[in-house]
Amino acid sequence: MKNREFSLPPVPAVLLAIISVQCGAAIAKTLFPTIGAAGTASMRIGISALILLLAYRPNLKAITPQQWKIVIPYGLSLGAMNLIFYLAIEKIPIGLAVTLEFVGPLILAIAGSKRLADYCWVMLAAIGILLIAPWTNDRLDPIGIICALLAGAFWSAYIVLGGKISKIMNDGDAVTTGMLFAAILVLPFGFLESGLNNLTPKLFGMGVALALLSSAIPFTLEMKALGKLPPRTFSILMSLEPAAASICAFIFLHENLNFYEILAVLCVIIASAGSTLTAKK
Repeated sequence: MKNREFSLPPVPAVLLAIISVQCGAAIAKTLFPTIGAAGTASMRIGISALILLLAYRPNLKAITPQQWKIVIPYGLSLGAMNLIFYLAIEKIPIGLAVTLEFVGPLILAIAGSKRLADYCWVMLAAIGILLIAPWTNDRLDPIGIICALLAGAFWSAYIVLGGKISKIMNDGDAVTTGMLFAAILVLPFGFLESGLNNLTPKLFGMGVALALLSSAIPFTLEMKALGKLPPRTFSILMSLEPAAASICAFIFLHENLNFYEILAVLCVIIASAGSTLTAKK
């Protein structure tokens, strides 16, 4: 009798991946008072790199010069994206940080388009940003807003480079090697902040949970779902991330959003999903 591998249907798998990532972000924020944002990012990236190394064991000597030229910046953009995002959520609510971060991939998706519909989606996203701009909300730190937008820019770079490296390198090897360079970039910031000096077995255990929730589990779920879902459906589901982030932050961190901030989240979600729906195949 053959063993049946348990697997979720693709749509629930993506939704579970989204929840996993945002729960991970909420856990990460609880560690900031003890080890800081950079220390938390270092622990997450470092442990994720170890998990991936054990899982995939890439042969680094077999990587070609052409692959190195892409996988190194791919990993550095991954590390910068995570570090800067954690610096953002240290200063502003997670839901708003994810909303602002989404602007990067949204602009990338419709860059160069001359269609009226795409201009409409950009305008809707811009309205969302204006609703949470620092001059309209005294409780939001301008540095946090800038960091979230900058994380979105690195996310766009990560998407472009990920698309290139996937064509010339095995997925597991590419992600593992990229994560190694992400760790090389981020770890020094963790030590400079002195957050890693406060590491205890309990905090390390939380770091392992963070790495699993934010990297290992969602990556596995998304990769399985991508093989069964059309890319357009996957992208629309991923547009729910700002909402999931806001809900998880409310449940675990009691971060409340006011009416205008909720409206901003909805604007970006609609703009992201709308641009996917109206995009050319």
